[in-house]
Amino acid sequence: MRNYPTIQDIREARERLRPHIKHTPLLRGEKIEKAVACQLYLKPETLQITGAFKIRGALNKTLSLPREAIANGIIATSSGNHAQGLAYAARMLGVKAILVLPVTTPKIKIANTEALGAEVVLFDGDTAARWKRVYEIAEEMNYATVHAFEDPMVMAGQGTIGLEILEDLEDVDTVIIPMGGGGLISGIATALKETKPSVRVIGAEPALTPKYFHSRKNGERTSLPLQNTIADGLRISVPGQNPYPIIEKYVDEIVLVDDEHIIAGMRALAKDAKLIAEPAASIGIGALLAGAIKVKPDEKVCAVLTGGNWDLCDLAEIYARSE
Repeated sequence: MRNYPTIQDIREARERLRPHIKHTPLLRGEKIEKAVACQLYLKPETLQITGAFKIRGALNKTLSLPREAIANGIIATSSGNHAQGLAYAARMLGVKAILVLPVTTPKIKIANTEALGAEVVLFDGDTAARWKRVYEIAEEMNYATVHAFEDPMVMAGQGTIGLEILEDLEDVDTVIIPMGGGGLISGIATALKETKPSVRVIGAEPALTPKYFHSRKNGERTSLPLQNTIADGLRISVPGQNPYPIIEKYVDEIVLVDDEHIIAGMRALAKDAKLIAEPAASIGIGALLAGAIKVKPDEKVCAVLTGGNWDLCDLAEIYARSE
């Protein structure tokens, strides 16, 4: 089985998902443009059905599986948004879903996952330990596992965002994509580069979890000590095994963004674009505000906003703290 998605996989995912998800709009970020010195467009997956892009990959994978393969249920681990996407897919298909979430998962993401009918298991351990537990449960109960970023069909689902960007902004110059496990940027970069190779693809990582940045510098997948970052959805210590070579092939540049600039991005999106975006979703705007990405005034830059599943009280506290 291939460990990467093709452009045909992504096109087929687009047709498979079309009746079930939103084609999110491309919004002009005019009020932010002066601060970032380019023509800014926002791809707000914050407005997606589950409040995040993850439903695309989760649903594409589950819809592509034989019915008997998911009859007993589906299982995964996640920092929260993949959990909600998989819970939604399970409810739509009428099967059981179990999600193993870290104990640090924001309460709103836990509540949203449970509200969709899934069983949540909180686990105190890193990503590798959580996946070990997932595979143990899957083997015992005969559940289908849906990996958040290693699965090619999940990557293909995320890649449909790239096709939508090109459809809505054919002459886009640069696309900025948050980097966690790497499934999102792998799918989008494949869609963009295989359709319009001239598009510049930039990955944005938290400076506190620079696994892809250092892996590129070292010429191999590099594991780093796990540090806390406000961008919880991007907090992973080692690059994904399958996404890594795709990213090396298609991603032009990887930039690091400090938490203070991620917060600045959140505030700019709320104040000037009226969009509630969680930290992981705001990192691209943070990178532009920090000057980490070189742009030109007439350059058409699209920032992918991955999700908006944060409690409003927590967001208000962050905004106030960063005044």
